[in-house]
Amino acid sequence: MFKNKGRARWHRRAGQAIRHSLRWRLVVLFMGLALTMSAVFVVGMQKAFTVGWRDAAVPLVTDYVDHLVAELGSPPSIERAQALVQRLPLSVRMDGPQGHWDSHPDKRNRPWQRREDAQGPTHLLSRTTADGTRVVLGLGDIDWQQPRQHVVWTTLAILLLLTGVAFAVVRYLLRPLEDIRKGTQRFGAGDFSQPIPQRSRDELGDLAQHINTMAHDIHGMLEAKRGLLLAISHELRSPLTRARLNTELLPETAELQPLREPLLRDLQLMRDLISDLLESERLASPHAALHLEPTDLAALVRELVREMAIDPGIQLYLQPDLPPWPLDRVRLRLLLRNLLNNARQHGQGQIEVHLQRTDTGLQLRVRDHGPGVPPAQWAQLAEPFYRADAARQRGTGGVGLGLYLCRLVAQAHGGRLTLQPAQPGLEAVVDFPGTPAS
Repeated sequence: MFKNKGRARWHRRAGQAIRHSLRWRLVVLFMGLALTMSAVFVVGMQKAFTVGWRDAAVPLVTDYVDHLVAELGSPPSIERAQALVQRLPLSVRMDGPQGHWDSHPDKRNRPWQRREDAQGPTHLLSRTTADGTRVVLGLGDIDWQQPRQHVVWTTLAILLLLTGVAFAVVRYLLRPLEDIRKGTQRFGAGDFSQPIPQRSRDELGDLAQHINTMAHDIHGMLEAKRGLLLAISHELRSPLTRARLNTELLPETAELQPLREPLLRDLQLMRDLISDLLESERLASPHAALHLEPTDLAALVRELVREMAIDPGIQLYLQPDLPPWPLDRVRLRLLLRNLLNNARQHGQGQIEVHLQRTDTGLQLRVRDHGPGVPPAQWAQLAEPFYRADAARQRGTGGVGLGLYLCRLVAQAHGGRLTLQPAQPGLEAVVDFPGTPAS
C-alpha cells in the first residue's frame, strides 16, 4: 500500500515537473524523437536484411546445406556426422530407416526444430537423403543468451548516457532563461543594480538585452519621479512655513478669526501632506536607513492614545511584560498614528488595539467597528493616493498616504502589513519579525 502511494506520488511529481518545466519537456521531446528514430532505423534495417536474405543469402545457404548433407553420405554416416560437428559449430539430427541419432540431444527445443514442416530456416536447414533419412542441421554449442544480454545492457547504458547528455545540453541552452527569471524578480522588487547577464548572442541573448534596456528606462523614470517629488516637497516647505507664520501673526479679531482658523487648518494639512510624501520616498528607497533602538511598543501605544485624546472610544489589549524590541521609534509613531487616525475616522467611536508576542516576533492589530471596505478594494487599500470612498470630502479623510506609509514602515523593519475584514469593520495587522533587544 505504501509502495503504491509512493509510486503515485512520484508519478504526480514527475507529471507536474514535465507540465511546468520547459527544460524537462524538451528532454522528453528529444528522447522521444531519439527512440522513434531508433525504432524506425531498426525496423528499416530488418526489412533491408530480410530482402537481402531472400535475394542473396538463401541460395548460398541452400547450396551449402546440400554440400554438408552430401558429405554425410547416403545412408548418412554417424562417424561423418560426428566429425562434422567437431569441425563446425553445428548440430545434426538424423531420422530414418537406420534409426535416430542426435548430436545434441539436450537441445531439442531449438526454435527452428519445433515445426519441421514450416517454411523459413527449418525448410532451408533440413534435407532428405536417397534412402529416406531426414537430416536437420542447426547451430551447435553457441550461447546466444549472454551476447543478447550484453547487447541489451550496453544499449540501455548508451540510452541513459544520451539522456544525460541531452539534459546537460538543454540545461546549458536554457540557462539564459533562468538568468532572465531571476533578473525580472530583482527588477520587480526594485533592485536595478545588477543587470541580466547576456551569455549568448542568440534570441535569448537579445531578449535579455531588451529586458535590461527596459529595466534601465524604468529605473530612470522612477528616479526622475522620486527626484521631482523630493524637489517639489522641499521647495514647498519654505513658502508654507512663511504662510503659516504670517497667518499666525494676524490679529485675533472677530472679523479675521473665521478666516484665520480654516487657513491654519489647510496649511497644516498641506504641511502633513508634504511630510508624508518625503517620508514615503525615503522609505521606498532600497537604501532606507532605520534608527533601531530598544522600544517599548506598549508604552508607545499608550502615549499616542493620550496625545490623540481618543481614550473614551478605544480598548487596549496589550500583553503585559513585553520586552523592548529593536524598532525605529520615530517611524513606529508614524505607523501607529496613521492606523489610529484611520480607525478613528471610520470606526464609529470603537477602536481595538491588540499587541502580543508570537512565535516569529511581535504582532500589532488595530481594529475599527465601522462599515468596512468591499472585498474588491482590499488589495488597493495600501496603495499610494488610494481612497476607499471616492466621494469622501477632504475634510473627512486624508489623501490616501496613511496606510501606504504604514506598509512602507512595516516593510522597512522586515515585516508586513495585512488588511483584513473584521465583521464589522476593518483590521490592520502588522507583524514585526525578530527577537527582543538585548
